[in-house]
Amino acid sequence: MQLMSQSELVKRVQYILVQWNPLESKAHTYIKESAEVEAILQNIDDPSELGKQIQVIYEKSFNQWVPFEKCVEISYKLLALKFTAKSVI
Repeated sequence: MQLMSQSELVKRVQYILVQWNPLESKAHTYIKESAEVEAILQNIDDPSELGKQIQVIYEKSFNQWVPFEKCVEISYKLLALKFTAKSVI
């Protein structure tokens, strides 16, 4: 099994968040937000806590509220990726 590097994990997190596109923006790439989420992902293993932090990041960046349920849903995907990466690193 091929190891996942930290840079590959970051790229995958960014891809997931761009595809998620919670604000349905056609122009925004969410690079800044992806970096912030990736940074906190390293220290959080609880989907609800990660979801809350994601909600705060997006609200702060765009002054728009993203439903907590959407944030928790994406947090599960990100945590699954994180744990998969840990299991092969």
